[in-house]
Amino acid sequence: MPIRHSITYLIDKKPDGSPAVLHARDSELTPSQSMENLLADFNESYNAKPGKAWGLFHEESGAYPFSGWLKAYLDDQQDFVSFSRQAVEQLQKLMEESNLTVGGHAMFTHYQQGMTDYLAIALLHHSEGVTITEDLEVVPAKHLDLTQLHLAARINLSEWRNNPNSRQYISFIKGKGGRRVCDYFRDFIGCQEGIDAPGETRTLLKAFSDFVESEDLPEESAREKTNALVGYASSQAKMGEPISLEELAALIDEDRPAAFYEFIRNKDYGLSPEIPADKRTLNQFRRFTGRTEGLSISFEAHLLGNKVEFDQARGQLVIRNLPTQLVDQLKREVARHG
Repeated sequence: MPIRHSITYLIDKKPDGSPAVLHARDSELTPSQSMENLLADFNESYNAKPGKAWGLFHEESGAYPFSGWLKAYLDDQQDFVSFSRQAVEQLQKLMEESNLTVGGHAMFTHYQQGMTDYLAIALLHHSEGVTITEDLEVVPAKHLDLTQLHLAARINLSEWRNNPNSRQYISFIKGKGGRRVCDYFRDFIGCQEGIDAPGETRTLLKAFSDFVESEDLPEESAREKTNALVGYASSQAKMGEPISLEELAALIDEDRPAAFYEFIRNKDYGLSPEIPADKRTLNQFRRFTGRTEGLSISFEAHLLGNKVEFDQARGQLVIRNLPTQLVDQLKREVARHG
C-alpha cells in the first residue's frame, strides 16, 4: 500500500495534570520499509479491534475545524506538514481540556490501498520491554505497542470526496474505557456516528435467515450458504472493508447471483448496498438446522441456552418465547379440538 505522506509528533502529557507539551517535526517522514511495516501493523491491529463505529463529518465549524483543514490539503491549498501541524495542535488543545488521557505519538498517514485513498490517524503508545544487545547484554527497550491502540480513526478519502451522501466514510475506535475517554478524540476528528454496524449486521443476518427459510433449502445447502456468508463477511471485517450485498449474493448462490440481493431489496430491510461488518455479531451467528417427517427446526447458535434449551439425555429441545403468530395458531388448534 503506497504511502503518499506520513508524519509523527509527540504530545508529552503526564497524568499529573501538567500542561501538554508538543514536540513537532518540520518535515515528513522519509519513505522506508520500517514505515510500511508500521502502517501494515497498524491496519492489522485496527481492523481486529471490536466495537468500532462508522460515521461522517459534522459540518465544518469552529468546534469542528478538522474537515476544513483536510479539504484544504486535498485541494492543494496547503501541504501535508501544515495540515498535520494544525491538526496536532488542535489534538493537544482538546487533550488538555479533557484531562482524561496521557500523551503519546500522534501519527498521520495518507496512503493508498488499491484505488482508494485513506488517512490514518492514531495516538500511539510505547511499552517497556527488554532486548539482548550484540554484546549479549540484557537491557531495557521500548517498543510501540499496537495492542494498546485505543485512540485511532481511519478516513476513506475517496468515499468522502466522491460520494457526498455517504454516512460511513470514517471509522473510529469507540474504546472500552467508557465514552468520555474517546470523546475528545472523536471531537478532534469532528465525526458523528452515521451507521450502526452491529445493528446493520444483525439486520443482514435476519434477512439471510428469512431468505433461507423462504427458499426451503435442504440442511446441507443451508449450511453451505451460512458458511459462505460468515466467511465473506469475516474476511471483509478483517480487511476493514464493508460488506457488498451484491458480492455476497453472488457468493451465496452462484446459479442465481442476484437472488439474495433482490430478496433484500423487495422485502425492504433498509440496508445500504454496502454495510460495515461487526465481527462480534458475526461470531455469534451460526445456525443449527434439521428436519424430519414434516418438522423443520432452525435457530441461531447464540439462542442455545437462552431461548432454546437442549436436554441431551432425552434428545429434546425446549423452546421459549415462541413467535406470537405460532402461539395464536396453536391456541386456535387446541380450542378447535377441545
